[in-house]
Amino acid sequence: MPESTSPRLSTVTPSPVALRALAHPVRLRLLGLLRVDGPSTATRLAGRLGLNSGATSYHLRQLAHHGFVVEDTERGNSRDRWWRAAHQSTHTRDGSDVESRDAVDAMMQAAVVVQTEFLQRAAEERQLLPAPWRTTTAHSDWVLDLTPERAGELKQRIYQVIDDYVTDQPGDGTGQVMLQLHLFPRPGGVAGAES
Repeated sequence: MPESTSPRLSTVTPSPVALRALAHPVRLRLLGLLRVDGPSTATRLAGRLGLNSGATSYHLRQLAHHGFVVEDTERGNSRDRWWRAAHQSTHTRDGSDVESRDAVDAMMQAAVVVQTEFLQRAAEERQLLPAPWRTTTAHSDWVLDLTPERAGELKQRIYQVIDDYVTDQPGDGTGQVMLQLHLFPRPGGVAGAES
């Protein structure tokens, strides 16, 4: 997940064990819904994701065990348990050990599954958008010849631009915009990276 430089977002950098628990598309979807839409119950979340509430409850308990979500004690009762995201953003860092790298890779693979689903839904729904929103939609790619240092610099500059928009508030004429950033060596395009 992106590392925001913004002090306005609460973040977590999980241990490899916690990160592995997050490396499940259903858990990423649940965490995303709680972060974007706010607190909810397992039953409501299950309905949104087309799952049964038992499976949803299990995944929420796993997320809670690893500190990604917490029970929202200000809502609900003994029959109606509410959950909320514990942080607004998850940071990952490749460690020097194999366990850390493997955990980051597993979580990244799950994240790509979820992000791909969003891209597909956005493409399917594009025809339903009002004209002003249609023109803001972009699905572009570039292939650049960069060193690892320049690629890292590009990533940080993009994060800085995004941080400038974090404080925009909902209001008349606004809508939630999803920005996905995929910056990676082109498969087969880096010497020594062939499988």
